[in-house]
Amino acid sequence: MSQSFDVGVNYWPASSAMRWWRRFDAGEVDRDFARIHKAGGELVRFFLLWEDFQPQPASVNDRCLELLVIVANTAQRHGLRIIPTLFTGHMSGANFVPEWALGGTASPGRFRVVSNDRVVERGMRNWYVDPLVLEAQALLARECARALAGHPALWAWDLGNENSNCCVPPTLEDGTRWLERMARAIRSSDASSAITLGLHMEDLEDDRRIGPAEAARVCDVLCMHGYPIYASWCRGPTDPELVAFLADITHWLGRKDVLFAEFGAPTRDDDPEAERASSLVTEEEAARYLERAFSRLHAAGTLGGLVWCYADYARAIWSEPPLDRAPHERHFGLWRANGSAKPAARALAEWSRRPRAAPQPPPWSESDQRAFQVARRETLIRLYEAYAAPPLARPVL
Repeated sequence: MSQSFDVGVNYWPASSAMRWWRRFDAGEVDRDFARIHKAGGELVRFFLLWEDFQPQPASVNDRCLELLVIVANTAQRHGLRIIPTLFTGHMSGANFVPEWALGGTASPGRFRVVSNDRVVERGMRNWYVDPLVLEAQALLARECARALAGHPALWAWDLGNENSNCCVPPTLEDGTRWLERMARAIRSSDASSAITLGLHMEDLEDDRRIGPAEAARVCDVLCMHGYPIYASWCRGPTDPELVAFLADITHWLGRKDVLFAEFGAPTRDDDPEAERASSLVTEEEAARYLERAFSRLHAAGTLGGLVWCYADYARAIWSEPPLDRAPHERHFGLWRANGSAKPAARALAEWSRRPRAAPQPPPWSESDQRAFQVARRETLIRLYEAYAAPPLARPVL
């Protein structure tokens, strides 16, 4: 891994969002990647929509693999490095799942299930233990790794985006076996690229049986996602201490380097549905938040930070799931849907290519770790309150 502090974005095209691979526009990707690089971005994390790449369990879509190589070549041409994310899976408030990976009917869950571009009332097979899904995932990981093995733009493979929002391993051992299986599949085709996993704040708040300690057994780098708008216990929608705290907690539990792979803030726009969400901020407020968040992540000694997300989504796709019921998700971009930059895009140039700071020893004790295992959310809140307190008000730990 680089000893620089790397910055970048999570990427879906503004015109197509999750339908990117079936509506692929190479020219749009080229323009977007040029824009990201010019603004100071270095890393681009993007997502392999599972049902597009693997419409049947025993085969991988050759055309999508060709497009994956095109994206990697485009990134290389613009001096960017990439983090392809497998098994997507959970995205922006919905779970996108191939029809063959679905089970029977299910009672309505927290997240809608989208399959073949339709919202369906079906549950998912648990991919940590279901033999059909396990074999299919290993095949997809192996074939994607083969397509990009040795590619100079490849920074790491991500084993999923907030997987616990799709399903949770029945046991800790099931989760560990799944991690090992997917890592072996990648290593069989690509022996040198780093592997990570897109963990998120709820993997810390609840015991979802794959957290930083478990991921660290397989992953070369740990990733964490966190947003103040989803943390009722932080200090507001633009609290920069939260991301640094979550990064430090992840490093403390996993004892490996951390890339903070998702953070951001949705901004106000001419969108009456989104305006009803109290979490929206002005573009200038979002810019100040990203500047402070990057500063805190740098001071925490992370490998870097990736903003959610590249661009707002075009109005033409607001009616498509998940944007139809999550209007705030339409407006997280560093760029507007028309390609013009918001003030927050300046943060990329401000923080790119800085030397990485050394991680600091964690301020928490073994007794804190034992308390965390017993009462995760309560302990997390207690540790955060001390972490975020002004220096003169902080108690001795």
